[in-house]
Amino acid sequence: MFLDKNWIVLLQQQNQLEKVMETNPVTARFGLSLSEQDAVRILEERSRTLREQQRVEFGGSIVPKLIYEFCDSDYLDQNNYADAIIRLQEIFYLYKNEMDDNVTDAELLHLMKEQFEQICFGDLDYLEQTCLANFAQAVRMGYRGYQNSEGHGEAFHFDEVTRWDYDLYFEALKDLCWG
Repeated sequence: MFLDKNWIVLLQQQNQLEKVMETNPVTARFGLSLSEQDAVRILEERSRTLREQQRVEFGGSIVPKLIYEFCDSDYLDQNNYADAIIRLQEIFYLYKNEMDDNVTDAELLHLMKEQFEQICFGDLDYLEQTCLANFAQAVRMGYRGYQNSEGHGEAFHFDEVTRWDYDLYFEALKDLCWG
């Protein structure tokens, strides 16, 4: 019986590894690819994070979905790709818990990507500690506006930082420099 359980676990791990490696043809268009060693490390970190967050995944892993969502990011390159995926999956599972599972996987992925690109400008700490923390607080208080858009268009509703208007900045700069 023990041998049968180990065989099933090994088969599941191999299947997950294959699913992650199957993302490479798509991500290669953006100059990104994972080695088998990177994929194994990502899946090991996934298992660690699931235990840490006391979560269980049924069916497929979130990792391929996360990879497909973020592979076209302006802030990922081959040098930071595997580490960013590891960190993004940690953030994903943390906020699934923080939002009491009121947000679907797709909604959270879209929201994370939008904030990562448009507000955080690739800063994973800001994504985790500010943007998603604000959104999670709103979700816990009953906000559900993200449901109609599957998480798209939600990033700026909870952005606390006033952004510069480039045209206004350029006009002020011209006034200062050229009188």
